[in-house]
Amino acid sequence: MRKPRPRAADTARPKPAGPPVSAPVATHQPGDFPVVAIGASAGGLDACRHLLRALPADIGIAFILVQHLDPNHPSMMVDLLAGTTAMTVVQAEEGMRIARDHLYVSPPGFYLSVGGGALHLSPPEARHGARLPFDHLLHALAAEYGSRGVCVILSGTGADGSVGLAAVKAQGGLVIVQNPDEAAYDGMPRSAILTGLVDLVLPLAEIPAALAERRALLAPGAVAGAPSPDPTHDHLAGIIAFLRTRTEHDFTLYKTGTLQRRIERRMGLAALGTDEIARYLEMLRTDPGELDLLVKDLLINVTRFFRDPQVFDLLASRIAPEMVRDRGSDQPIRIWVAGCSTGEETYSLVMVFREAIIAARLNVKLQVFASDVDPDAVAAAREGLYPEAIAADVSPARLARFFTREEQGYRVSPELRAVVVFTVQDVLADPPFSRLDMVSCRNLLIYLRPEAQAKVISLFHFALRERGILLLGSSETTGSMEGKFELLAKSERIYRHIGRARAGELGLMLAPADGLKHLARPGPSQAPSREAVLAELCRRLIIEAYAPGAVLITRGYQCL
Repeated sequence: MRKPRPRAADTARPKPAGPPVSAPVATHQPGDFPVVAIGASAGGLDACRHLLRALPADIGIAFILVQHLDPNHPSMMVDLLAGTTAMTVVQAEEGMRIARDHLYVSPPGFYLSVGGGALHLSPPEARHGARLPFDHLLHALAAEYGSRGVCVILSGTGADGSVGLAAVKAQGGLVIVQNPDEAAYDGMPRSAILTGLVDLVLPLAEIPAALAERRALLAPGAVAGAPSPDPTHDHLAGIIAFLRTRTEHDFTLYKTGTLQRRIERRMGLAALGTDEIARYLEMLRTDPGELDLLVKDLLINVTRFFRDPQVFDLLASRIAPEMVRDRGSDQPIRIWVAGCSTGEETYSLVMVFREAIIAARLNVKLQVFASDVDPDAVAAAREGLYPEAIAADVSPARLARFFTREEQGYRVSPELRAVVVFTVQDVLADPPFSRLDMVSCRNLLIYLRPEAQAKVISLFHFALRERGILLLGSSETTGSMEGKFELLAKSERIYRHIGRARAGELGLMLAPADGLKHLARPGPSQAPSREAVLAELCRRLIIEAYAPGAVLITRGYQCL
C-alpha cells in the first residue's frame, strides 16, 4: 500500500562530524535506478567488504549502508570500505543527492532517510528506548522508491530491519538476507527470515548477481519494443481466474494496478520479463510452489503494533474509556478486527481496552474477533510471537504487562491471547460478525475497487450496534454512506454508526455478484433457486434475532 512519504524534520538538521563532502550531482531522476539499503551490525563490516569486492563499479545502483555505530565516536567506515570497491564511497550528509554507483555510509549519532532523491539526517527516534536506524531508513526507502527499493540484511545482532522490510516488500521492492549460516552474527538475518517476507536468502558471493538481475529487470529499455502490459488484457485476467479455481482466494474485486505490480514482481524473481505474462501463467499451471508464492505476495501483510500512534492515543484517551464507562458488567464489549494480518493491530486494541477496563475498575468482559483471508497470517497471529524489534513500538510498561520475553522475541501473555478469537474469513464473501460495538478495518479498503469498498462499508454498518465505532486506515473513508456513519475524528478516521440496518440488507450484501467467490470448487455447479436464496436469508435473520452467539471449534481450538 502506498503510504504518505516521510518528510524531513521541520527543524534544521545538524551535520555529522568530519570534513565536508561534496554532494555528487545526480544526472537521473529518483526513480531511474534501484537504491539498495544495506543493514548490518556486529560482523557487518567484514560482510560488507566481501559484498563490495564482488560488485562491479558500474553496476548502475546506489547503495546506502546503515551500520550500528557508537554515536560518541567518529566513524572510519568510509576509509575502511573505500579500498574494497571502485565505487565512490562517502559519508552521508543532509541534502546530498543520491547517484548511481555510489555508496553512502550513515554517520554515527544520526538516523538516515531518503526523500526527493536526496539523503536526510535526523536525530535518533527511539520512542521506547530501542534505536532501530535501519527500520527507519527502510520505511522511507519504500515510500520514495517503491519497486526500485532493495533491502539487504547482513550480519548483526538484534532485529533491526525486520519491521521495515515489510514496507519495502509491500511496495514491490526486493528483500535479500545473508545466509545466517555464514554470518558472523545471525541475529538480524534470522529475525528477518522469521517474518516470512524475505525473497532471497543467499551467501554473500551470490548477492551481487541477484542485484544485477534486479537492475536489468528495472532498466528502462529492458523490454524495448514490447507492448506495455495492460491490466485488462486476457493473460492478467486469466491469472486472476486461475487463482479463483485453484485456490480459495478471489482477487477479482482487488485493484488491478496493485495486482499487476505484484504479479510483475513475482515474474521478475522468476527471471521473466514483463512481456512474458503468458509464460508466467503457464508456470503457475505447472509449478504449485510458484502458485503459493504468488498468493502469498498478493496477500502481503504489512502491519505493526500501535501503527499511527495518534489513532491509539485517541482511542486510549476518549473512545475506550467512554465505551467501558457506558457498559454494564453483564454486557461485553464486542470488537471485530477485519483484515487482522499477523495480529499486531488486534493485540494493540486489546491492550488499549484492557487498560481502560482496569483504570475504570469495572468488571467488563472484552470479546475480540479477528479475521483475515490469509491462513498463514492468522496462524502467526494465533501464535502471538513477535521479534525484539516491537520494542520500538510497544512501551516498556506494556511489554512488561502484556508480554513474556523468550529467546526468539516477545510472546503475548495468556491474558491477552484469551480475549481474541482468530479465524480465516473473506470479508467480501463470508458472513460478518454481528452485534458489535466496534469494527477496526485499517488499510484493507485501499486494495479494493470502489464497488467492493461500498459493499464492505455496508457490511460493517450492518454488523455494528447503534452508535458503534468504525475505525479505518489513514487513507480510507466511508465514501458516500450518508445517513449511516458520522465522522468523529477526521485525521484518525474514526466514525460512529447512525441509522438502522434494514431487514434483508445482509442478504443483498452477500448475494453473489460479479467477482465474488461462491465458495465452490472447480466443477459444474447449479445456481440456487430463488426459493433457496429466500430460505437461507430467513434462516440467517432468525438466527441473528433469536440464537445465542456461538463459535464452532475443533478439539484443537481451531475456529471452524
